[in-house]
Amino acid sequence: MGNCALAKFHPKQRGFTLIEMMVALAVFGLAALALVRLIGISVTSEQQIAARTIGQITAQNLAVEWMTDPAPPALGKATGNISNGGVPMRWQRDVKKTADSRLIRIDVVVVDRSGKPQGRLSFARAST
Repeated sequence: MGNCALAKFHPKQRGFTLIEMMVALAVFGLAALALVRLIGISVTSEQQIAARTIGQITAQNLAVEWMTDPAPPALGKATGNISNGGVPMRWQRDVKKTADSRLIRIDVVVVDRSGKPQGRLSFARAST
């Protein structure tokens, strides 16, 4: 039995203890959990940014439409539905007089299906 594997063990050689392995696994587990949470937050943030971008582009498109229309929109509030980039949205417009009788102020808010504002814009245009 001189060639037995146990016979080659030297007392100075050392491996990891069970405690060290458990601590290493706990640290790795915490790091993995933090990474998973970070990925979830990143995906959610990306979706919110995309929705706001589409909402703001939609508000700008509506503003261009109302600015270039020969007749100004009627004073007061109005609402409507629009789809941009395949995303259905609802717009809310509020047209008010300004101190200068030649101008009107138009405020537009674009909201998603849940009613959360995704785009907002205020501008002035000629009243006639």
